[in-house]
Formats: sequence, C-alpha cells, structure tokens
Amino acid sequence: MTPTENSRTGTPGPEGRTAPAEAATEHLDVVIVGAGLSGVGAAYRLGTECPERSYAVLEARQSMGGTWDLFRYPGVRSDSDMFTLGYPFKPWAGEKVLADGQAILAYIKETAAEFGIDRRIRYGTRVLSADWSSATARWTLTLERTDASGARVRQTLTCDFLYSCAGYYNYAQGHSPEFAGAEDFAGTLVHPQFWPEDPKGELYAGKRVVIIGSGATAVTLVPAMAEKAARVTMLQRTPTWISSLPSRDKVADLARKVLPAGTAHRVVRTKNILFAIGLYQFCQRSPKAARRVLTGLNKRVLQDDQLVRDHLTPTYNPWDQRLCAVPDADLFRSIKRGEAEIVTDHIDRFVPEGIRLKSGRVLEADVVVTATGLQLLAFGGITPHVDGEPVDLSKQFVWQGAMMTGVPNFAVCIGYTNASWTLRADLTSRLVCRVLNHMRRNQYAAVEPRPTGPLTARPLLDLAAGYVQRSIDAFPRQGDRGPWKVRQNYVLDAATTMRRRLDRTLAATPAHEVRQARAAAEKAAAPLHEAAR
Repeated sequence: MTPTENSRTGTPGPEGRTAPAEAATEHLDVVIVGAGLSGVGAAYRLGTECPERSYAVLEARQSMGGTWDLFRYPGVRSDSDMFTLGYPFKPWAGEKVLADGQAILAYIKETAAEFGIDRRIRYGTRVLSADWSSATARWTLTLERTDASGARVRQTLTCDFLYSCAGYYNYAQGHSPEFAGAEDFAGTLVHPQFWPEDPKGELYAGKRVVIIGSGATAVTLVPAMAEKAARVTMLQRTPTWISSLPSRDKVADLARKVLPAGTAHRVVRTKNILFAIGLYQFCQRSPKAARRVLTGLNKRVLQDDQLVRDHLTPTYNPWDQRLCAVPDADLFRSIKRGEAEIVTDHIDRFVPEGIRLKSGRVLEADVVVTATGLQLLAFGGITPHVDGEPVDLSKQFVWQGAMMTGVPNFAVCIGYTNASWTLRADLTSRLVCRVLNHMRRNQYAAVEPRPTGPLTARPLLDLAAGYVQRSIDAFPRQGDRGPWKVRQNYVLDAATTMRRRLDRTLAATPAHEVRQARAAAEKAAAPLHEAAR
C-alpha cells in the first residue's frame, strides 16, 4: 500500500497531484473521522439520537470498512465474538463466533446501507489538520480530497464538534524490526498489514513458510496458510496464552430458533459479555488457577505436555496481555497433523535459505511473514490545535474514555483491551450524543472536560503488550478516579457512563459568548460562498 492509499495518516503522501484549494468553506454540526466499524456505529447513533444535527463521515480511503477492508492476509478474522463485536442495534446473523474479515466487511456495509449512512460518507478525504478557535467555538479542518485519477484538492471545512473514530493503529506502517541479513534472504518477505493480491494463495502454495510472531495475527495465519503450504513454522521469542473457542455458539443457535432475531442477539450478547468479564476477573484475581486451567485445556487438545510447557506457557499471567482465541483449536489441529510447528527461539540473522536462530538451527523458508505487530498512532495521526497552538496529548487526561482535557468539542473512540472493541465504542458514541444534546438543551457552544482536583497520571492503555508499550507515552493519560479512570469493565461502564452528571466535570462556554464572533466569521465567508456558486 502506498502512502496516498493510507486511510489514517495525518500528512499528505508524496504521490499524486495537488490542485489549488477550493474557495468555499462548508459548515457541519458534527464531523466523524473514519468509516470503519466504529465510524459507521457512531453515524448510526448520531442519526438516531441527534437527528437534527448535520454531519458527514470522512474516510481517506476509497472504501469503507477500516481494518476489515485494509487487512487481506490469509484467514483474517475477528478475535472477539461477533455478538459483542457486532452492533447492539444490528443483530449478527452469521454462523461463526469468530467471523472472517470479508463477512465482517459485508456486515459493516449492510449496516451502512440499511440506515442510510453510506450516503454520508465522503471517500478519499483525509484530515490534514484540525484547528479549534475559542472565539468562534468551531473547528476548522484542512482536508485533502483525492479523486479516482489521483488528483488532490485542498479544502477547508468547519464543524462544531469533531469525533475521531480512526482507532489508534498506524495503518500506513506496521511494526517491522530490523533483522540482520534480511537483504540476503533469497525468498519472499511480507508483512501481514500489506499482503499482496493473492486470492488463490499462490504466494505460499507448496512452499516452506516461517511466520515471525505469536500474537493474534500469527495464530490466525498458521492454520490458514497450512492448508496450502508445504510446511508452516511459527517462530516466537516467547510464548503467548492461546485458548480454543468453539466456532459456533450452541446457545446462539438455539436462541435464534425460538426467539426473534433482536431478542436472541441481546440474550447471546449479554451472555458473552458476562462470560468475558468473568474470565478476565478470574485471570486477574486467581492467576495461578487460570494458568492451570489454560495449560490443562491445551494439553487435552494437543496430547503433548512437553510442547505445551515449552511453547504455550508464557512467563506472564493470563490477560496481562491479550488472550488469543483460536476457533475449534484450528492452530492446534494443524500442529497435531504435522502441517505446522512452533519454535521458541531468538533470531540471529537472515541467511539466503531462511533464518538462522541463536541456537544455531536454520529454519529453511521460501516465504517469511513478519507478523511482528502494529504501531500505535494517536487519533489517526491528527494533532489537534487550540487557538493556533498544538496540544501536547501526553499532558492531557481522558474523560470517560471519550473526551480530553485541553481540547473542547472533541471526542475519540477507543475500545476495550480485554473485551470487544465495539462494546466501548458504542458506549462512547452514545455518550457523545448525550453531550451534544446536553449542549443544545443548555445553549452551550462548547464543552471541555476539567477535573476538580489533581489527578494521578496512569497510562491510557494498561496492557503489557509490546505494541502498547512502544508508543503509549505519546497518548493522553487516564486518571485515578471517577470519570477520569478508564476501566476495562463494560458492566460498570454501562451502569455509569450515561448517568453521570455532565455539568460536574464539563466546563461550558455559553452560546451567547461566541455569537458575535460567529456572525462576523460567517459574514466574512459569505462572499467566498457566493463566488463558489
């Protein structure tokens, strides 16, 4: 993928042609950035709970779907069950608990079409900068629009409220460590984030494959590639906690037979939420028991105690990092059939025939896949400016996991690390709508979270995973109490997010204080609008 195809970068790519900026400046009540799973969900909430608000969804790529449109590696699928990863307002009708990427993409597109959201999406539109004016209580967005020919036009757009649903991954660049001797490798080296067009799997069919990594992407790739490859080896520095999950939910199948679709979806969704929270709490409070349970289950499937001890028993406790789920033990079955193996070692260097390990062993390979993780990127690369000054994100605090100190009328969508992303994403979108209605009801032009006392700073994402630790210092912090604490518990969040008094922690700017400044700005812009007609 080239830089100009990136859906989340905050700077223009080096390719293409840039035309002069258009003169007229359009104004919207709300702008949503990103047309992926979160952005489409946000648009639904905005359209149903704030129907009087004008809005648009800006998507820098030429298609919706975000992660599920971008990632095309073999076997790409969800790592959360679809009854919680799916929308609460749109029942998941698929059979699989962990759905493949194409099924999820189809679900997102179907949702957007059903509720008219697809007509609100502006493709090929990248946000280059976002500038807040306290005088007018408005955002000015500098955009770059790219048409099918690659021509690019600069535009400006103003809005009252900006909602970033671009996630926190860098979609232009994955994490790719420098491997000594990589240039000497005679085979093919590929990163999952930028998988080449290969619908028939010709890239690896009948070939020896080494996958570097042990996270969710790696455990997905191994069984998918093992179907056609001569041999697949998962090379890991340290083991990861992996557990098997049935590919079909028997309770869901039964509920669908006897209950209306919406009711069945809510029943199964509730059951899965409670199970996920229960499992997480069990792992956190009884780590020794959790270790015994997970290793016991894996030994039962693999029938190889030594393999489990050597390659599937991490030194860290379950859920200190995200637990990887494999449907119907597909990874383990590939290993039992002899199609795949796990090797735990460190890379010394690449050699022409493959990878030489610190132990001296050489893993011969025709294809090496660097499933080495993702890079974090705060708010899709957009650095907000307030009255001309860039906001130092690392010095700000997050309020209710959604808004941020120092930045008025701005919200971000960040999911859970220990449960389905969409659970918190939907809560955040409902909270944004509540804030918008609170502003309209009280005739506020702007609101900004402000703590009533000092806060103890903690990392926004409290997860030991490498991809988090590499970049978390560039993100805003969470606090140690109340709405400033980002809890990883959907039940508690669902009980409090929509009930907290907004006026206790949101400082407001009355509309009458900015009315004159807005009128002056609109008067100055009027000739430009007339000239553009």
